[in-house]
Amino acid sequence: MQKQQTGTKSDIIRTIVVVGGGSAGWIAAARLAAKGARGSDDIIVKLVESATVPTIGVGEGTWPTMRNTLAKIGIGETEFLRSCDAAFKQGARFVGWKDGSARDAYYHPLNPPAGAADLNLSPHWQAFVAESPDRDFADWVDFQQALCDAGLAPKTITAPEYGGVANYAYHLDAGKFATLLREHAVGRLGVEHIIGDVTDVVMADNGDIASLDLADGGSVAGDLFIDCTGFAARLIGKVYGVPFRRCNDILFADRAIAMQVPYPDENTPITSHTVSTASDAGWIWDIGLWARRGTGYVYSSAHIDDDAAEAALRAYVGPQAEHLSTRRISIEAGHRERFWQNNCVAVGLSAGFLEPLEASALMLVEASMDAIADRLPRTRGAMDTAARQFNESFRHHWERIIEFLKLHYAITKRTDTAFWRDNAAPESIPDALKERLDLWRQHPPAPQDFAHAREVFSWPSYQYVLHGMGFETQYPTVAASSPDAVLARRWVGRIERMRGDAVAQMPSHRSLLRAIREHGLQAV
Repeated sequence: MQKQQTGTKSDIIRTIVVVGGGSAGWIAAARLAAKGARGSDDIIVKLVESATVPTIGVGEGTWPTMRNTLAKIGIGETEFLRSCDAAFKQGARFVGWKDGSARDAYYHPLNPPAGAADLNLSPHWQAFVAESPDRDFADWVDFQQALCDAGLAPKTITAPEYGGVANYAYHLDAGKFATLLREHAVGRLGVEHIIGDVTDVVMADNGDIASLDLADGGSVAGDLFIDCTGFAARLIGKVYGVPFRRCNDILFADRAIAMQVPYPDENTPITSHTVSTASDAGWIWDIGLWARRGTGYVYSSAHIDDDAAEAALRAYVGPQAEHLSTRRISIEAGHRERFWQNNCVAVGLSAGFLEPLEASALMLVEASMDAIADRLPRTRGAMDTAARQFNESFRHHWERIIEFLKLHYAITKRTDTAFWRDNAAPESIPDALKERLDLWRQHPPAPQDFAHAREVFSWPSYQYVLHGMGFETQYPTVAASSPDAVLARRWVGRIERMRGDAVAQMPSHRSLLRAIREHGLQAV
């Protein structure tokens, strides 16, 4: 329900109300409170959370941006790792996506190709792979794949918090992460936590949200409202009716089934990358945390039924899965046409959702809150400009993420099931991606292909997927005596030395996590 308020609101933005908890809501509240929103103490942050609506709680993968977010809100890395049963993530390994053969696997590491600031190694890969067809592109241009293959960590116990030899993100327990964020936001940052169900939304004369009525009779007024109500989209969808733009004609997955898998014993190695294994009608994720693995099958209900999907996941996990429970999740792939409407901003699942193939969900929450907190308008008069800029940026981000996820499917050589054949059908591939693929057959992805100032996936990511999938290229031959070729050989030699040093120095992933839990990292 909605009510209308008479009169006008103050022009100064003083009270920000986050509606909804979970990881998205508490990141939003903590980020705003830690920022002081404008570097001052005149901003009040409140979070309204229902006691009856559960959170999704299965977002276990992050980007390296999470290190900056945690540092900005004042949570130490040691505290985070211990509290959230978290582990390090150094990228993703895609198994069976290229052609489904026995040796079909490649990495998308978090390190960019070595020497990326000096030259683009991709044009030289074509000649090299002709001589060494069994070598992986990711392993040729960087050392991080070797760390993942050996089960090694991206840092040592003597490294400072949030610093390491290799770039890294995290795998985490989403429920424990939300709890840590809540305790930190309320206990240390002064966020006011209000438990209650929203029954009515009171509107101001100008179409803004003035306040929220709660089931217990209370009311929460605010100047800016952050909608973190998940799939319900209680404000951006139900109050403002902002349309939802579906992309199920591009990305077919509309279901997921998740399962938590205990380790056989306390010394079982912990994988330091996400494993994404292609299946008949989708793919299976496998994520290593401190105390367990998180697994799940993302699939298309048009290509497999729910019971068969669960059977496939249990077969993947093995005999251990017999007594483990599962959780089913519906996926409506797409995003809002606008994310900031009047004085309401949708963040998290209320803004949109895509299959978690590249773990973009929490990154989008972080990016949204960076944009809001760092450029929070002081007055309502400036908010429309901020909203327009925000909407333009995030429409672009969502479109590029959809394109990048589709890339994994579009260039497959698999034809063994209808799911893979349908994904490679030209009519399911966005025109912009078709144009890029035509170009990238002749020229490798480069910075010039991405005009937007801050791309969520930049040219190295596209190179890792294209070359990892065996995308057929016809790059111009680079003369062996050319300056670029000489520089490329120099960098390849340097990478070999970096790889040897890193493998010799880094501890096993589990041993580092155990040491951090016992002794902690060096605080900064």
